[in-house]
Formats: sequence, C-alpha cells, structure tokens
Amino acid sequence: QVQLVESGGGLVQAGGSLRLSCAASGRTFSVCTMGWFRQAPGKERDFTAAINWSGRSTYYADSVKGRFTISIDNAKTTVYLQMNSLKPEDTAVYYCAVSDDRVPTSRYDTYDYWGQGTQVTVSS
Repeated sequence: QVQLVESGGGLVQAGGSLRLSCAASGRTFSVCTMGWFRQAPGKERDFTAAINWSGRSTYYADSVKGRFTISIDNAKTTVYLQMNSLKPEDTAVYYCAVSDDRVPTSRYDTYDYWGQGTQVTVSS
C-alpha cells in the first residue's frame, strides 16, 4: 500500500516562499516519477512539476518555471517543492503523486498514487 503524505502548506503573502514536502512509503521506489499537481477552487487539477527518481531529470509547467524547484532527498523517500516569488494565482491545494513512467511527465493519467493534498494560500 503506497502512502504519500504532503506537508508544508500554509498562508503566505505574495512574493513569499514555501517549501512543500511529500513523504513516500509502502513500496520500493526505483524507476518512477514523482509529480506535484495543484487544484484551485472550481478548476481542474493541473500539472506543476515532476522529477524522476534519480533526481537527474525535472519538468515544470510554464506557469511556475523559474520560481518553483522540485527536488528529492538522498534516501529517495521525500520529494520537495520549493516555491518562491509566490503569486495569488498560485493559491490551490497541492497534491503529490507517483507515476511508474521513468521520464517526468505532466500526464495526469500516468500517476497511480496520490496524496491527500496540502493547502497553499497566497494573499495579495
């Protein structure tokens, strides 16, 4: 049973920073991709960033490129999303997910496991 637990969300002013964490457990993660998606009220869940398990390959949505950084710890059990220069439009519930695709992907349907999400609110 795969478990993904997100943390690190909260309320921050525009221009501020937050770091989200996603702790993964329940299976041996070798060749796979970890991704972050976000869902604003009344909108679809959108791809944000992804990283392969080696940490050598990353992929970002255009809306966050240059502001967000995805990374993975040496133990390969926790994935982070460093979010800088936050904007009110970044307000959403942020979810982490695991895909068995070895290449970082934005394709929602390739992600089989999902966390419960963590709320990020950016005030103007």
